[in-house]
Amino acid sequence: MWLQQRLKGLPGLLSSSWARRLLALLVFLLVACWYLGGAWLRLLPWRHGRPAGGAAGLCLQAETQAWQALAERGDARLLPLQAGPGGDGDQGALLGLVGNGHLLLDVAANRLWVAPAAGRGLAAASPVYATEYPALAQLRAPATTLAEAGAAVVMLRDGVIHRARCVHPGPAGSDGAAQECVAIREEVLTHRGRPHLYLQRVAITNPTERQVAFEVSGPPLKASSLTLGSGGAGSGSKFVTTLEKAGDRQFLLSSGRVLQPDGAKVVLVVVAAKKLVSRVQVAPRSQFDETLVSVVQTSEPIEASRLEETFSKLREATRREMLEVLRMRVEDLLQEHRKAWADLFISGVEMRKITDAHTPSSKTVNMTLYYVLSTMPAPFLDPLISSEEREKMEATLNYADHCFSGHATMHAETLWPAHLVSVPQVLQLSDLWKLTLQKRGCKGLLAAGAHGLMQGMVLSFGGLQFTENHLQFQADPDVLHNSYSLRGIHYNKDLINLAVLLDAEGKPFLHVSVKFQEKPVQLYACEGGCSNEPVELTSELRGHTFPVMVTQPITPLLYISTDLVHLQDLRHTLHLKAILAHEEHMAKQYPGLPFLFWFSVASLITLFHLFLFKLIYNEYCGPGAKPLFRSKV
Repeated sequence: MWLQQRLKGLPGLLSSSWARRLLALLVFLLVACWYLGGAWLRLLPWRHGRPAGGAAGLCLQAETQAWQALAERGDARLLPLQAGPGGDGDQGALLGLVGNGHLLLDVAANRLWVAPAAGRGLAAASPVYATEYPALAQLRAPATTLAEAGAAVVMLRDGVIHRARCVHPGPAGSDGAAQECVAIREEVLTHRGRPHLYLQRVAITNPTERQVAFEVSGPPLKASSLTLGSGGAGSGSKFVTTLEKAGDRQFLLSSGRVLQPDGAKVVLVVVAAKKLVSRVQVAPRSQFDETLVSVVQTSEPIEASRLEETFSKLREATRREMLEVLRMRVEDLLQEHRKAWADLFISGVEMRKITDAHTPSSKTVNMTLYYVLSTMPAPFLDPLISSEEREKMEATLNYADHCFSGHATMHAETLWPAHLVSVPQVLQLSDLWKLTLQKRGCKGLLAAGAHGLMQGMVLSFGGLQFTENHLQFQADPDVLHNSYSLRGIHYNKDLINLAVLLDAEGKPFLHVSVKFQEKPVQLYACEGGCSNEPVELTSELRGHTFPVMVTQPITPLLYISTDLVHLQDLRHTLHLKAILAHEEHMAKQYPGLPFLFWFSVASLITLFHLFLFKLIYNEYCGPGAKPLFRSKV
């Protein structure tokens, strides 16, 4: 009854002008809030200058400020925030993964994945198994912690994941008291040039006036020897850890195994890790630094009868490699790794302007390249490889004959997925890429490992193909409304950069530049149809531009070769009906609506106006028409 009475009085309330104006204002504000989404919350005055977590958030903002610039350049990708006590977390769909083809480390889940010896590699569907070994040391903040904030980033060109945490251990300070927080910085990587090695660097900075202690969790130390029978590591997937000493050095040696899906065979795993104390105490106004190196050795799938013999060999090999690594400087190991990853990312793809929803973004492309390369070994970096095999791989990298055949993969959403949230998804994507390249004439590139895989992915993205005498760019002319560049394409011993760019009127053109690695070699290029004289490519910074010429029937849009005579002869062997500029081709492809449609629209408009004229005429000029002007009499 009460509601019914109020509804009856609503018309009277709205009869007031000020009430109608107020209602209109409320409706306008609701529409504006809906249109802007959650962005309006950031405009509220009490939200200014106070990140999540208070003082811990301010500290985190200072620690991660440099990451944002790297992310904007495409050299890094921010990972979801890691929530801590009193801090906010964002569990986004992005996987924090480091790997080198033999080892994969899911940093957020603290899970180590391993490939059997000589198992993970160049063929599709190579096995990788998850272990229960706690790969990373975990630092637990003091129980008195008031606030904590954390973030992580993957450095794509370094193959490293950085994590930052800020802990507010004492009484809450003012908003500007970021210096009162303890900062924890971690760096995690699997070494690109040493397939059995991964590192975790930890740095704790304590600017406060009090001592701060962190509990450290790692592999549990067990004094009992490894048992291969019932209840031991040989019969389950758990690891048994013992303390090993060699002179003045000591480290933890963990032994375990992973089960094969069919259960008939097992893969043995032995891990040597630098020992860290169980409790880290950082004095006031001081810093703690430690680098934890770990060596992982795996066996091939073996029968149960060979367990003890294989474990013995693995432990010996692990001890030997661990002692070798401990004798090296950490900075030298990091430099080796960074150089290896930088060499991989000489090649790559950069998206500059995207005009449709089906083309992957630069973030998606870069993360896909990073994930797939992380699952692929790099035999090219193996110091034990013979000179003959190295020369064969170099020859394949420098001229990948018949790769990549088929249409460009730029719009293949299964090959460039926007979201990967688990290691099995990454492994499945890697196998799909290897199978695709293998079936498209790139089998030789796959034999070169990660370096060949990167080259094949770049070639496939734009539809580049090597033939016996030239490199051709056979992109679909109908999809050149996107602007992108392909860098580091190996041609003999030189690197070619090819870009599809748009001029001020939105018309596409091609830009080519060359980076000579040794002495300059004569390279020539001509546009589609090769109707004009080929142009010699030089190492000039401004590069060379070519118009997009579309032939009938369709042929490649650009040819590059070291043989000038071959390009001059090519024009006589294409047997073309016509060579059109790109805009002419598009006009023929999409000529607009047919004439009948426009004739029908014009007819309807004409009939409507004739009918309207007839109504007006009958009203004022027909029988019984009203007078046009009223008489004043």
